[in-house]
Amino acid sequence: MTETIKYTVDGDVAILSLDLPGRSMNMITEQMMRDLDSLIDRVSTDPAIKGAILTSAKPAFMAGADLTMLAAMSKKAQTTPVEDALEHCMTLSKLLRKMETCGKPFAAAINGLAMGGGLEITLACHYRVVADDPKLQLALPEVKVGLLPGAGGTQRLPRLMGVQAALPYLLQGRSMSPQEALGFGVVHKIAPLADVVNTAILWIREGGSPVQPWDQKGFKVPGGSGAMTPKIVQTFMAAEAMLRRETKDVYPAPQAILAAVYEGHQVPIDAALRIEGRYLTSIILRPEAANMIRTLFVNKGEADKLIRRPANVEKKKIAKLGVLGAGMMGAGIAYVSAQAGMEVVLIDMSQEAADKGKAHAVDLVEKDVKRGRMTRDKADALLARITATTDYAQLAGGDLVIEAVFEDVKIKADVTARAETVMPGDSIYASNTSTLPITGLAEASKRPEQFIGIHFFSPVEKMPLVEIIVGEKTGDAALARALDYVQQIRKTPIVVNDSRGFYTSRCFATYPTEAIAMLKEGVKPALIENAGLMAGMPVGPFAVGDEVSIELMYKVGKATKAALGDAYQPHPADAVAEYFVTKLGRIGKKAGKGFYDYPTDGSKKHLWPGLADEFPPAADQPSVDEVKERLLYRQAIEVVRCYEEGVLKAPADADVGAIFGWGFAPQTGGPLSMIDTIGLPKFVAECDRLAKAYGDRFTPPKLLRDMAAKGETFYAA
Repeated sequence: MTETIKYTVDGDVAILSLDLPGRSMNMITEQMMRDLDSLIDRVSTDPAIKGAILTSAKPAFMAGADLTMLAAMSKKAQTTPVEDALEHCMTLSKLLRKMETCGKPFAAAINGLAMGGGLEITLACHYRVVADDPKLQLALPEVKVGLLPGAGGTQRLPRLMGVQAALPYLLQGRSMSPQEALGFGVVHKIAPLADVVNTAILWIREGGSPVQPWDQKGFKVPGGSGAMTPKIVQTFMAAEAMLRRETKDVYPAPQAILAAVYEGHQVPIDAALRIEGRYLTSIILRPEAANMIRTLFVNKGEADKLIRRPANVEKKKIAKLGVLGAGMMGAGIAYVSAQAGMEVVLIDMSQEAADKGKAHAVDLVEKDVKRGRMTRDKADALLARITATTDYAQLAGGDLVIEAVFEDVKIKADVTARAETVMPGDSIYASNTSTLPITGLAEASKRPEQFIGIHFFSPVEKMPLVEIIVGEKTGDAALARALDYVQQIRKTPIVVNDSRGFYTSRCFATYPTEAIAMLKEGVKPALIENAGLMAGMPVGPFAVGDEVSIELMYKVGKATKAALGDAYQPHPADAVAEYFVTKLGRIGKKAGKGFYDYPTDGSKKHLWPGLADEFPPAADQPSVDEVKERLLYRQAIEVVRCYEEGVLKAPADADVGAIFGWGFAPQTGGPLSMIDTIGLPKFVAECDRLAKAYGDRFTPPKLLRDMAAKGETFYAA
């Protein structure tokens, strides 16, 4: 009796239906591997069974390995001898090799999505038939969580479709459709969903071979193989160069995948699988994979399931939404909300401004229609749900109103008062402010317990994170409704407490401002910009400074200084930002000039040559590692301060918010994961060195010193 795989017999063919109990999607677990092992023995030793079909009792075939299992495996590997860790990492690989050499033919009837280890299981089958569904995806996306396909994926896929064709699917985790898979030889046949199992059964009964192509004499990898084959040499030379350009050598998994394919495709399959296993073990033994799995999937998954939602509030869908302000943010909020099926009232001061906001949604919809992502009927229905107006009376009957007007307290107070005169008594009011404290803005409200912050990131339609800010008087009903809304528009929420700049804006700002401080010191701007990318940040600090605008940094700095008075801590970047705005008129990308020049002839942007005149480079330049450390450590210290001050509710919110909010180096798993990995005593000591060299902004918070002294970590639990 097996727990995760249903075993039935159709005459002389066994049918193994994957069916992980209690889950909507099949995943590879320790129990499933044990069950598959016993069923392979059962099939191979039963003389009445000609062969077996692997399929799924669920709509999808399999989503891959249980990431919590992989995280545990990574943790266990840290304290296990390397050879033992290798054997453990190769458990599934050996099991699949056992299946394909057991002497009986196995066929995969792929009825739905097959990802990661799920696809690797099918590749170890002798025959693969897939359902005729263009939306069905086949992929090996392990690289996206800092891993490599370690159950034969790096070896079987190139042997089926050729090395050159396979590399993008391995290095980028790209998906292929059934038709693409058939064209590449990854599957043997496409059949209607209702016929996939019968098609596989027929193949077995007609004498399907129990021997894989790579186990047959004279097998050759499609497209060539070997270190001396010109086409292969060219492929790997180009792949290595492209990989370095794209990843800056920050992520170990792509390098390991490339090496595993290069070495493995030249040797027999058993040796190749051993090579793959060694590379998987080397990755598992590093902290990047465990950190990325925990933050990008486990903790993000919990956030998506609304782990911070008050349990005492009944769940409610937002049917009607009001958006105040039809600029880029407001228009983006209107679009994603209408996309989720809500009726949206988009309000601005003039009809022209409101219509311009809706026009942004029209542009987005038309692009989707043109690219085949949306039908005309659905596009028209989406746009019909957005009403552009100046009439606040149309907010009547709404469940939620989101204000997205200028960052001015008086303007925000005015629209709050106007909206509340027509809003239902139980509806929620939210501000999309990025810096102004919610508690202060709520003073303009007659019902501050129903006032909350819902901070989006630009562009709204692309950015996955939403920051929910709880004011001093915000009630559970407001928090629950805000979280329900974020889930409804399919974004990831984090919940933080109120403060100036909240969490993401406050911590993100340290990235460009530290770069500006280095520029003022005479560090070469190209060194700073490239070091940011080499640290794992998606965009260099000067490029991102131009994107958010130097003018905005200057204005936020002035407002913060005015609000804090004597408590304000001056920053070396303050004077530089003021000089750029008031003297040079270089305010950022929107003006066509900032740290970068943006040529009007369409040529590529480039760092402004005048930077060298305004900030002459020093004779002695720091190392790349020193610059990388300053950029990452400065952000991480501010995150710890937010945690110490109670702005953050949990380490998971810190790391999920940092990666999905402003792109903090994903390979670290987030700033608090990075500190845990470095070790708190070592991190504190390095902060003290940086503080002595560059200023008090690097001084480690008391919380960090206390934790280091006690041997604590952020993720100890």
